[in-house]
Amino acid sequence: MRSDDDALADRWLRCITKWGGSPRARLICFPHAGGTASYFRDWARLVPPDIDVRAVRYPGREDRLTDSFAETMEELADAVTSAVEPLLDRPTAFFGHSMGASVAYEVAARLHAKRDRSNAPAPVALFLSGRAGPGHEYVRNLGEADDEALMADVIGMGGMNAHTFSDPELRDLVLPAIRADFRLVERYGRTSPGNPLLDTPVFAYYGDRDDHLDPSAVDAWSAVTRGPFAARSFTGGHFYLAQHARQLVGDVIGSLRPLLGEPVR
Repeated sequence: MRSDDDALADRWLRCITKWGGSPRARLICFPHAGGTASYFRDWARLVPPDIDVRAVRYPGREDRLTDSFAETMEELADAVTSAVEPLLDRPTAFFGHSMGASVAYEVAARLHAKRDRSNAPAPVALFLSGRAGPGHEYVRNLGEADDEALMADVIGMGGMNAHTFSDPELRDLVLPAIRADFRLVERYGRTSPGNPLLDTPVFAYYGDRDDHLDPSAVDAWSAVTRGPFAARSFTGGHFYLAQHARQLVGDVIGSLRPLLGEPVR
């Protein structure tokens, strides 16, 4: 019989890797604004077989299409935290891109707070991509923009091609999720409180042609941790990871291995 914890994890997390053994570690991936868990499906062939990869299933899209969108970062992070906790039975790292970087950080902060109170497990590493550190976010105020402006911005960043929006049915399917996430991010950017300090190593990634990021904004993530910090750029814009998935995943796994007590390969 499946437990309530299993049901909660299944609702919020999709298995990307299908390997049936006992994993050495887990990597939980947090999608960008308007993104879906399936964005990370190709990572299954890029990770070693002892790494269990899961991706967060935000409400209001794919197989959670009828679920209401999260309205605040607090609501979203609290729910994901509850879903992730049962999976921390082995070393677990987070990877988040764009909005997902902020969600990953907020979930990590909640888990670290619980660890400090009750010695509960927390992530062993945080991999944050395409997002400025807290207090340095570029807020674009597109959550309330008209459809044309919102679509133009998403296409310009490379997050979706124009063909997707040219189909009225497909546009009506994906645009509400994009708008809801932009609203969430913009509200969070204006109201986020002081930044909880972590002990977790933080690794930041970004595209060197991202119009809304610069190295100093990325380096601001170093202020959220007492642990090690490193940043790496890739050639490309906001969605550089589409072109550099193999190199990016290789860097993530290479950085994770020593934290598991394994030699660097």
